[in-house]
Amino acid sequence: MNDLTNVPTRSLVLGSTSPYRRELLQRLRVPFTVDRPAVDETPRDRESPLDLAKRLALGKAREVAQRHRQAVVIGSDQVADLAGEPLGKPGNHANAAIQLNRMSGQLVTFHTAVAVVCLENGFESLEVAPVFVRFRALSPEEIERYLQAETPYDCAGSARSEGLGIALLERIDSDDPTALVGLPLIRTARMIRAAGCSIL
Repeated sequence: MNDLTNVPTRSLVLGSTSPYRRELLQRLRVPFTVDRPAVDETPRDRESPLDLAKRLALGKAREVAQRHRQAVVIGSDQVADLAGEPLGKPGNHANAAIQLNRMSGQLVTFHTAVAVVCLENGFESLEVAPVFVRFRALSPEEIERYLQAETPYDCAGSARSEGLGIALLERIDSDDPTALVGLPLIRTARMIRAAGCSIL
């Protein structure tokens, strides 16, 4: 019988200050630390929402890995895609109302990218978990009541599907159920295992 207590494993660092990603990563029951990535999140000219999510996730992981060269570092980013236009975090009530009015009755793709980097062993991997979300036709009154109730101003797309925001939707299609909240745990678990961080 193998002694699993002696299996070597690398430390894990989450390159994000998002409380949602931190809460999701805690589900894997692997000790980790958090380090804020210093990455400019401004979209580039003509950069697609998918390319923006991929660039930022990898950029965050690489930047934080420079300070934790022996660790396995996770970087992640999510960009809402409305007909090819990126929708970021609204930041305030007015912007959130505009976003939800535009998404009313529409299909929105949430590109949730996750990157894992370990500089010491040369590991680098990037995956994207697309989530296809159909919004109901929303009245201005429904939008206002929702925003007053949940103030989702730090969420791409202005809705928290894990909370009351689920009532704004008709359907969600995804192969990684936590991706819409901000971190696709099926992909993340697979990648950090490959990088040298034990889970089970």
